[in-house]
Amino acid sequence: MNKKPDARQYAYATQRNREPILEVLLQVLPPNGTVLEIASGTGEHAIFFAPRLNQHKWLTSEPNPQLRASINAWYQHHPADNIYPPLNIDVRDPVWAVETESQLDLLPIMAIVNINMIHISPWSACLGLMAGASRILPADGILYLYGPFKRDGKHTAPSNEAFDRNLKMQNSDWGVRDLEDTIAAASKQNLKLKKIYQMPANNISVIFERCK
Repeated sequence: MNKKPDARQYAYATQRNREPILEVLLQVLPPNGTVLEIASGTGEHAIFFAPRLNQHKWLTSEPNPQLRASINAWYQHHPADNIYPPLNIDVRDPVWAVETESQLDLLPIMAIVNINMIHISPWSACLGLMAGASRILPADGILYLYGPFKRDGKHTAPSNEAFDRNLKMQNSDWGVRDLEDTIAAASKQNLKLKKIYQMPANNISVIFERCK
């Protein structure tokens, strides 16, 4: 009998960054509540983080149906009681799936985690992420971003500059974002910068907090 095809996909960077990211999450996440992961990608981060953050519900999301299949496949291979199936969320939508009545049992969402998305998407996705975080997070809720950023309009490493060129060759709306622009976009949505962590491979973790 033919085996069912394995839908799991793999992202090389996950193996490199998951432990440093977890170290930061352990410091900045609220002690409990639901964590909404926006753009969960392959699902590899979710199946690594969830069992190590077992005081939280880990809610995945992903607009790409093939990647949602990958998330579900990873979950089948590494089940955890606190991982939830991926929602179809496009951050640019004015209402996210998690805001509907069918998802009320997962509220409150105390934190939103977004890894390596805003540079591989149009700027409107970053703006949508900020707007959604402002709608959903309670006062003192946390928005966590991870990825490469420019500082004051300049790249922080030659490798990031080369990566930026490569992204723009794939799609002119993509590219490494300026940290100051990102902070300004967050501020307009009542999200204040709380802390920045320097991470491996010239990336940073940026922590925002929902103002009261």
